Amino acid sequence: MLDARNLYPNASLADLYDPLTMPVELVKAHEANNKAVDKAYGYTGADDDASRVAFLFKLYEKQTSLLPSVVVKKKRAKKADDTQSTLI
Repeated sequence: MLDARNLYPNASLADLYDPLTMPVELVKAHEANNKAVDKAYGYTGADDDASRVAFLFKLYEKQTSLLPSVVVKKKRAKKADDTQSTLI
């Protein structure tokens, strides 16, 4: 991607990433990057940035979390009688 960007040294990122005028070299570089990331991390979802990034962030969270995954169970409400017996 950097090589593709360097082909246009006077263009800003806004210019380069304008969806209507994005250079073909940059589009191809991003497509190749997406394929490499998909293969490396086993992504098989939708071919859009939002889905891919969400998948990668979930992997990142899983890998960097210091705590094990925990399923939170709902606590049942205490009955009025239960609270009275603990006070005695």
